Amino acid sequence: MRVFVIGGTGAVGSWAVPALVMAGHRVAALARTPASAAALRAQQATPVEVSLFDRSALTDAFAGCDAVVNLATAIPPMARFASARAWEANQEVRVEGSAAVVDAALAADVGRVLQESVCMLYADGGAAWLDEHAPTDRFPMAEGNHAAEVNIARFVEAGGEGVVLRFGWFYGPGAAHSEQMLALARRRVVLTLGAPGGYQSAVHVADAGAAVAAAVQVPGGVYNVVDDQPLTKRDFADALAGAAGRTPWVRGPGRLGRVLGGRLTSLTRSVRASNARFRAASGWVPRYPSAREGWRATAKDLPR
Repeated sequence: MRVFVIGGTGAVGSWAVPALVMAGHRVAALARTPASAAALRAQQATPVEVSLFDRSALTDAFAGCDAVVNLATAIPPMARFASARAWEANQEVRVEGSAAVVDAALAADVGRVLQESVCMLYADGGAAWLDEHAPTDRFPMAEGNHAAEVNIARFVEAGGEGVVLRFGWFYGPGAAHSEQMLALARRRVVLTLGAPGGYQSAVHVADAGAAVAAAVQVPGGVYNVVDDQPLTKRDFADALAGAAGRTPWVRGPGRLGRVLGGRLTSLTRSVRASNARFRAASGWVPRYPSAREGWRATAKDLPR
C-alpha cells in the first residue's frame, strides 16, 4: 500500500514509519524541518514538506495514496501539563488538523484514514475491564480527541473507511514525558497520579508503532491499543522505580492530583482498557505485556 503519515517523526511516528516500511508499504510522511526530512529518509520514507492545515497542499500530497495515518500531536512539556493554555496547540492539531486531513483525504479519493486518539476518553471504570463500547466522558482536555473521532465518523459517512486507535499512555524512548519520569525516578522521585488502586492503561511506543502498521488493514472502527495487562497506578509506579533501580524517597501527588480537576482528569481516572478487539482483528501482539517489562526495557535503552 501507499501510506502517508502525519506525525511520522513524533513519539509514535518514529516507530510507526519503520514498521510500515518493514511491512512492505511505500511510505511518505510530513516533514517540517530538514532534520525531520533526513530522519525520514534514513528510515526509507519519502519526506514531504506541507502544512497540516493547508487542505489544498494536503490533497496534492495524498494523491495516489491508499491510506493516511494521522499521528500529529503537540503535547506540552510535563512541567506545563496542568496548564489549559499549554494545550491550545494540541487542541488545534486535533480539531482543525484532523478536519483538514479528512477533507483532503476525501478530495484525493483516499480510501482509508487512521486517526490517533486516547483511551483516557473513557469514564472512570474502577477495576472493570473497558472495551470500545464503554461510555466516554467529556472534559476540557478531551475535546480535541472527541473532535478528531467525529471527523473520522464524517469520513466514514462520506464513504471512506475510518480507523480510530485509542492508545494508552505512551512510555518508552522518544516519549518525552516518560523519559522525564524515568529521570525523576532515578533521583528517587516517583510520580503517581490518582488513587493508587486505580488502573493506568499504557503502551510502549515500540508496540504502538507496530500497532499502526497492523492497523492499516483492519476493518474500520474503534480499537483500544494498550498493554495486555494494565497495572494499578501503585504497581505502575513500582515498575518505574524498579526499572530505575532506586527506592523512591518521594511519591505523589496521588489522590491530590484530582484537585486540579479537568486539567489532569485524563491521568487521575481509572481506565483498565482491553486490547482484545484489536488483537483479534489485526494479529498484533505487544512486545511488552505490561509496563513492568516495558519500563525495564526503557531503562536499558536510556542509560543514565
